[in-house]
This record gives sequence, C-alpha cells and structure tokens, in this order.
Amino acid sequence: MKRSEYLARWLGAGLGVIGGFLLGYFMVRGLGNSAHPGWAIIGLTTLEGLIFAYLGTPYVLGGWRKFNFRLTSTPLPDLLSGLLGMIVGLVVAVLIGAFVRDIQPYGIWVSAVLALLLAAQGASVGLTRRAELTALFFGGSQKAEDHRITGVLLDTSVIIDGRILDIAKTGFIDMPLITLSSVLRELQSVADSADVTRRRRGRRGLDVLTEMQKEPVIDLQVTEDETSPNGDIDTHLVRTAKRKGWAIMTNDFNLNRIARLEGVAVLNLNELAQAMRPVAIPGEEIVVTVAREGKEPGQGVGSLDDGTMVVIQNGKRLLNQTITAVVTSVIQTSAGRMIFAEPGGTETRRQPNRVKPREEGG
Repeated sequence: MKRSEYLARWLGAGLGVIGGFLLGYFMVRGLGNSAHPGWAIIGLTTLEGLIFAYLGTPYVLGGWRKFNFRLTSTPLPDLLSGLLGMIVGLVVAVLIGAFVRDIQPYGIWVSAVLALLLAAQGASVGLTRRAELTALFFGGSQKAEDHRITGVLLDTSVIIDGRILDIAKTGFIDMPLITLSSVLRELQSVADSADVTRRRRGRRGLDVLTEMQKEPVIDLQVTEDETSPNGDIDTHLVRTAKRKGWAIMTNDFNLNRIARLEGVAVLNLNELAQAMRPVAIPGEEIVVTVAREGKEPGQGVGSLDDGTMVVIQNGKRLLNQTITAVVTSVIQTSAGRMIFAEPGGTETRRQPNRVKPREEGG
C-alpha cells in the first residue's frame, strides 16, 4: 500500500470515528432520560463509524480517481456540452418540481431526486451526443468528425508481434498509440509464465513497448482503465475503444470480428502486409523455385519471397529448379493472393539433389 493511501485510509477512519461519536451523542440527547445506557450507544456508533470509514475509504478514493481521470482526459468541448446538458436537465427538473413540490409529505424529496436524475441524464446526453446536438442546432454535417479516429488502442497480440515498432518508426501513423494498464498487466503475466515460449513472447512485447517509448516520432500513451475489465479482456478493449472513439490495432481474428460487429474501426497488420505485397501483372516474368507438386496433374507449386503461392502449369517436370515463369492470372482468396503462371524461360538454377547412400553389399 502506498504511503498516501495509508494516510488517507487512517484519515478517513478518524473522520468516521468523529462522525460516529457525534451520531451517538445526538441519539442519546434525543432519547432524553431513557433507561438505555448512553455510553453504550455512543460506543457502538463510534465503533461502527471507525469500521465503515476504514473499509469504505479505498472505494471512495477509487471513485474519486476515476472521476478525476474522466475529468482530465475528456476533451473540453465534451465537458462544456455535458455541463450545458446538466443545466438543461436542472431547468426541466425545476419546471416539473413546481407541480411535484406541493404533494405532501414527500414532495420536496421527490423534487430533489428528480433534479438529480434529470441533471445526470442531461450531462450524459450532452457528453455522448455532442456532435449530433451541434449539427441539430448549428447546422452542418458532423459526419467527418464522427468517423475521425483520435487514437489507436493496441492489443496484446500486435504488441507481441513487434511489427508495429517498425511501422511506427516510418511516421505513417500520426495518431497516438494507446496501451491500457490492463494490457500491460496481461503482458506481465505472460512474461512471468512458467512456459518458456509464453515467457519469451511476453518479454518481447515489453521490450517492444520500451523501444517505442524511446522513439521521438512515436506518440505512445499508457492509460489507466476507467473500469476494471470483468472477464474477457477483448470485450473490455472493444467497449473502451467504442466509448472513446478509438480504433483497435490487432492481429487476433476473433477480436477483429467482434470489434467490426460493434462498429469499432480495426487496423489489422496482417491485412496491411497483404495489401503491401507486390502485385503481379499477367504477362510479367517472375523467378520462382518449383518446390513441390500441385493438386492437378502436371502442376508445380512454388512461392515468392513474400510468401505468395505460385501455381505453375506443367511445372511438375521442373521440381527443385529455379525458373523464370510468365504470369497468366492472379486471384485473391481468403488465404491470400495466388498467382498462376507457365514456364516461360530456361532453367535458372538447379537445386542440389540429395545423394542416396550406397547400400552395403551393392
């Protein structure tokens, strides 16, 4: 426990003792000359104040931290819109309260509760619907602003992958890259795993974040979670990104699908790598090594340096040879891009064949 939290907890306990003592004192005075022992009532209320204050102080401090974080991280236009919405809610509560206040004996209490509810609802509407309210009262379209991404939330998979570091170094990403504290805790748990492979992956992810912090062109922000993730971390990331208007960068297929269903923008590094692969044009010559037989009779299969599969018609006879082939067609499949080609030139290089060991006695 931090020293500040320790002092705050005991300060809260002291206030609870004072409050409990005063409560008991006024209760005893209200009872007057009663058979109830006053010192026992005061002692019980004081003890209750101590216990409740000591146990409840951390929750009060946590709520204040969350409120302060929301206050400091929310943009000023959103704060002003929320304040305006709260004022409108209070005005409506006053108008309704003029009729409710005369209802006895609970009219004042009903009016006060109504004011709190309408003020909170007005502030919520002002914060979440600012763009629509602006377009409604001042005209213009907020479409471009609604679709503008203000930050990119990094998933654990994309941090461990490591390619984000090289991409961010190029300067193509001009938005803040945001990492939640829950993601850091997940990385730490992976780095502390007993499994060697998981431990290596977790440490790689932490090293990637450390290197990104050192780069001046990368705007990496580590942000505390507004709400603690309950259960699935992917669901927590999607909700946070949707609430903040951020995008999610991930390589996880399931998270990609869930985020798109929730209307959250997704930046997938695998899709980026697929889009950056060089496009082969029919009639273009490529150099490829025929590595194995194809599914159809006479076909040979090879691959380019970026992993693109090349199917060579009549290429079975050229196994283990590097040839120049002519592209005939290119198709896009769910697994990636596939190129069909035909041998178009002479053999470039023959792969060395394994020498079979001489059999004994042969």
